Amino acid sequence: MAENTKRRKVLALLAGGLVLGVGTAITLAAWNDSEFATGNFAAGSFNLEGATDSATGTYTDHDTAGGAAGLEFTLPLSENMTPTDVVYAPFWVRLDAATTSPATLTAVTIDGTGTNAANLSYEVFEIEAAATCDATAVDSGTLVASGADLTSLTAGDSVGLTEGADADAGAPAQLCFVVTAGADLEQGEVASATWQFTAESN
Repeated sequence: MAENTKRRKVLALLAGGLVLGVGTAITLAAWNDSEFATGNFAAGSFNLEGATDSATGTYTDHDTAGGAAGLEFTLPLSENMTPTDVVYAPFWVRLDAATTSPATLTAVTIDGTGTNAANLSYEVFEIEAAATCDATAVDSGTLVASGADLTSLTAGDSVGLTEGADADAGAPAQLCFVVTAGADLEQGEVASATWQFTAESN
């Protein structure tokens, strides 16, 4: 009887030892390690600017109709037009030094006013940035916009603009505006037009 009790105690201890052994094995096998990753995000900058004097001239923002750049058409012809006369005016656009993305420029709208707005047609060409805005340059230029009068706009090709590097502005693109007087041009009357171009980052 005493021998059976002793044997049960030994078996109980062995069983306990086995449980402890299994528990120890699980604890030793439970190695773990972690990796974490984080990301920071900042928006780039984007701004289009223009100049009326030259590719390396004074650029500024003209982002409202009220602040539109005054194009300098051929003088004195533009102030004394007769039927079939043609006048030219250059305008350069570029992405400013803070811009971080290239863009595509397209003609969007024209707002023409005055009695002779219906009697003046126009075309806008992209020409070489250093070229003179005249009949020779537009012959090899790319048509960006046109209209049978100063109240209509048909968009042509878009203009690619590149961002600058090392805090420089992007390369300029020259738009050459060509306005032609129609046969019905009225004497002594005036007209004006405001074109809108939009650059979209890509």
